[in-house]
Amino acid sequence: MVPSAELPDEASGAAAAATPAPRGRVRLRRAALMAIPACVAGGVLMALTAQGVLAAQFQISGMAFTVTATSLDGNGFEQFGGLDTMLKGNPAGAKNGGQQVVAVSVIQDGKLTNLCQSVNLGGTNLKITAGDNGTPVSAEHLTTDSDTMSGDANFTNIEVGGDASTFNDAGVKGPMYSFGQQATHVTINNLRQHNYATTAGSFTLPNLHLSFSSQGC
Repeated sequence: MVPSAELPDEASGAAAAATPAPRGRVRLRRAALMAIPACVAGGVLMALTAQGVLAAQFQISGMAFTVTATSLDGNGFEQFGGLDTMLKGNPAGAKNGGQQVVAVSVIQDGKLTNLCQSVNLGGTNLKITAGDNGTPVSAEHLTTDSDTMSGDANFTNIEVGGDASTFNDAGVKGPMYSFGQQATHVTINNLRQHNYATTAGSFTLPNLHLSFSSQGC
């Protein structure tokens, strides 16, 4: 009997073909390698959501909505400029090239009393109210993208004019070389915002009520 090491090349090839390859090993390894980037991307998205910075990342609808509250009390406040974008061809972005300049406000954790949010759908308003029955709305890593904001504000340990990329009061780094301000605590009474986007790591709305109304907030 000829040792396998001395088999002709053709015989060796036939023997190799006759021996079934272990099933699944190569494919599983490849699948695992392909899954790594997906897992990393998923982890990054979860981290961004927790940090409250996705408002500047997703494609906005371009429909602004109004947010009001009797009071907002927040720990860890940051604010800096941003640029929201819409999907290509969105009619709402015809006048500004599909982009909207906004002020990004970040609050690490906050409470809002008598929250109201409404969006005009053309003839009627989709209106949401919450936190109006003794228990305020609570939010963590709350981010809002606004083009106007008003109210009676009080800040604790405020810093104005810092580079947003160096901020840490709300746990978020803004764009490098961007003008911004931060404070360890903020209180705003009679808050009113004209927003294009909102994100939060968590958002608890006691006594939530959704309705269609002829009037907005």
